[in-house]
Amino acid sequence: MASFDTSHLNNKIIPLSIIKEAGIALSHYPELEEVRIEFKFKSSLKKSFMKAQPKFSSIFRSKKKRAYVILMSEIFKIDSLQLSIKDVPENVLIGWLGHELGHIMDYHRRSSLNLMLFGIQYWISPNYIREAERIADTYAITHAMQDYILATKKFILNHSSLSEKYKARIRRLYLSPDEILLLVKEQETNKLKL
Repeated sequence: MASFDTSHLNNKIIPLSIIKEAGIALSHYPELEEVRIEFKFKSSLKKSFMKAQPKFSSIFRSKKKRAYVILMSEIFKIDSLQLSIKDVPENVLIGWLGHELGHIMDYHRRSSLNLMLFGIQYWISPNYIREAERIADTYAITHAMQDYILATKKFILNHSSLSEKYKARIRRLYLSPDEILLLVKEQETNKLKL
C-alpha cells in the first residue's frame, strides 16, 4: 500500500479490506478523531447497505466516552441485485462511509436522552427518517465530501439492476444531486461573504 496517513484513525476498528476508503472518509471529519468507531461487517442488513448507530452500552455515557458502530453488509441484496462490497467503486464506498459518518456527527452532538428519542422517532416516523438521512448527507457535504456523495447517488440512481421502487425510496429520503450542488453553491457563497 502506498503511504497513507493513518493519524486520524485513533480509536477506530476498521477491517483491512476497507481501511483506505474508511481512512479517506474519516480524514474529512477531524472532529471524530478521538471518537470510538467500529466498522463491522454483517452478513446482511435489511433494506440498506450500511447503517451507523451508537453502541447501546455507551448511550448513557458522556459524549467523550460514547462509542459507535457502522454496520456494513458484505453483500448488498435488493431486488434481483446482489452486489459484493468488493465490487463497489472506491469513490462510491467512500461516499457511503462519509454519509454514515454524517450520522455519527449528528448522534455525537446529541445528549443521551435526545439520542434515545431520536431512535424512537426514526423507528416510527418516515418523515423523521427523511430528515435524519438529509442531515447526514448535509454533514458529509459540509465536510467537503460532495464529490463522493454525488458519486454514490449517481451509482444508485443510474444502476440498471435496481428497481424503480428502490430508486424512488432513495429520491424521497436523501438529498438529490441537484440539492447537493445547490448546498455546495450556498457554502461557496457564504465563504465569499466572510
